[in-house]
Amino acid sequence: MRTKWAFLLCLGVVLWGAAPVQGTTGDVPGVIEGFMAKQFPDARSHFWIVNGTQWQAEDEMVVDLNTVVMSLFSLSPTENRYLLLIVGGKLAAAQNIPLDGTVDCQPEQA
Repeated sequence: MRTKWAFLLCLGVVLWGAAPVQGTTGDVPGVIEGFMAKQFPDARSHFWIVNGTQWQAEDEMVVDLNTVVMSLFSLSPTENRYLLLIVGGKLAAAQNIPLDGTVDCQPEQA
């Protein structure tokens, strides 16, 4: 009986330790909110929508992002679309792209 429990315990520890670990990009919503605060400091309100994400490497992620911003000085909302590169939980780059543009976030092939 003891052998059975010891075997199950060892098996559980081995399987738990061998579980695949996915790369992390930290707090993605926090990174996006930081980007929005820097990009639109005069915004009265804003919201954003993630259209898609693509892992580039273990700690790199490209985020396709739509934003809608209400400015302090305008009554109509402004829509924008960005590609954000998040590396190691920090914003590494941002690129404004056309709202109706197609996006191919695949890694480059050498």
